[in-house]
Amino acid sequence: MNNNYNQNVFPGTPIYAGNVPTPNQQINPLDYSLPMEQSYIENILRLNKGKKVRIHMTFPDSEQFRDREFVGIIEESGRDHIIISEPTTGKWQLLLMIYVDFISFDEKINYSPEFIPNN
Repeated sequence: MNNNYNQNVFPGTPIYAGNVPTPNQQINPLDYSLPMEQSYIENILRLNKGKKVRIHMTFPDSEQFRDREFVGIIEESGRDHIIISEPTTGKWQLLLMIYVDFISFDEKINYSPEFIPNN
């Protein structure tokens, strides 16, 4: 019997279930590129870079800042954050996605189910 439980499995190496290989779903830790087809929030925000947004957030552990709205221009976004700027004040803010409830736009949202970055 083939016991793979105590063996190291490297990305790309097939994992065997009985005698049938199944694809190894592990991610290569050195590959930092985003997959091509992703309709995640960060990619939708990237498609709308430069637009004004209202980001509604809830901070459950704070009594003073429980529900907040941040208004600004989308500068950047990543898997766990959004960076916005406020042109009137010159303030830039790094906001954590974990606290986002929803995001509203005053204009049409650019959207594509297949994210292809425009470099």
